[in-house]
Amino acid sequence: MAPSLARPLHDPGDLEILLDRAVDAKVVLLGEATHGTHEFYAWRAALTRRLIEERGFSFVAVEGDWPDGERVNAAVRGDGPDPRQALVRYDRWPTWMWANEETVDFTRWLCEFNRGRAPDDRAGFHGLDVYSLWESMREILVWLREHDPERVPAALDAYRCFEPYHEDPNAYGWAAQQASPACEDRVAAMLGALRDGDFGVWQNAEVVAGAEGYYRSMVRGGPEAWNIRDRHMDATLDRLLRRYGPSSRAVVWAHNTHVGDARATDQSQYGEVTLGQLARERFGADRTVLVGFGTDHGTVVAGPSWGAPMEAMGVPAGRPGSLEEILLNAAPPAALFVFPAGSPRPDLLTTEVPHRAIGVVYRPERERWANYVPTVLGERYDAFLWFAETRALRPLHTLRVNFREPETYPSGV
Repeated sequence: MAPSLARPLHDPGDLEILLDRAVDAKVVLLGEATHGTHEFYAWRAALTRRLIEERGFSFVAVEGDWPDGERVNAAVRGDGPDPRQALVRYDRWPTWMWANEETVDFTRWLCEFNRGRAPDDRAGFHGLDVYSLWESMREILVWLREHDPERVPAALDAYRCFEPYHEDPNAYGWAAQQASPACEDRVAAMLGALRDGDFGVWQNAEVVAGAEGYYRSMVRGGPEAWNIRDRHMDATLDRLLRRYGPSSRAVVWAHNTHVGDARATDQSQYGEVTLGQLARERFGADRTVLVGFGTDHGTVVAGPSWGAPMEAMGVPAGRPGSLEEILLNAAPPAALFVFPAGSPRPDLLTTEVPHRAIGVVYRPERERWANYVPTVLGERYDAFLWFAETRALRPLHTLRVNFREPETYPSGV
């Protein structure tokens, strides 16, 4: 990347040019190359604080579940316990994504920011994701039994349809391939009955509908399940903006693979869409700012397999020819890049290069061939935050530490 684009990052004051880029934005989406890196969480928080304080952004929406997010939302609005108590209750794997000290620090700041402000002027914290089928069903039934008992039968009918699967999404997904229409019709009936009621109940019903489709599609493979999830997050973000009012603005925290525009990667070749692409289409590219994050080496929190205990793992240097190797050699150790909107652009903004993506499951010894997304950087994002060396975030729950260096590729030396 042209060195002239790189602005060294020392403190939040160095983010000014990015705040200027977001001055007219309806949504700013902040990514991460992993779900377990301290610097990504800390700098997203620093940028978000400035967007809320100085640019009037209304809420933060994260790649997390709606019921969990609402507990945190109550805490930051002053209607619940300390945010740490809400975050430590995250008990669905991968817990560390939001049950970590970095998120505690940010949500405590948000709680203090809201103190003394009118209810309609308080900044919120919400979950966008689709995984909480059974949790959302329980939230619906609890609320209806207390506030709207006449609508309980429709919700109970949907709930009973899922009971035989004992809260196992894979069991439901496989069973749904043999049964038509599975629980789809009952969920649709419940959603229709609840759509004009309480916003939180309606959103939980939308989660159930999205999750039912997601789990039914997941076992078949292909892009449909991914697209159901990202379209659900897009629709939830839009509902929240409408709920907050016509002048509302949102900050989103999610992985680069959701924040970036799919059309600038091989995701589009597989038929996948992303939240960043959908945001550009819904709000306009001129009112959407997509910010990617990246690192070359360090440590990260992840699991060696799905559901396995989390570990602090070593992250090897980026593979030859990757964006990470290029920036390690050409950029300051911590840097901000805000991409020019017009032409001409440096070659690295217009040329496809491999760009690392680490998920909640990570096997460092396989990462040279399994963890890179072909990316046209200047089309995937509007800006990029770079940290040559990073460290694992600090989970609230028990962490295993395994810093052994993965075998080097390809020779093992």
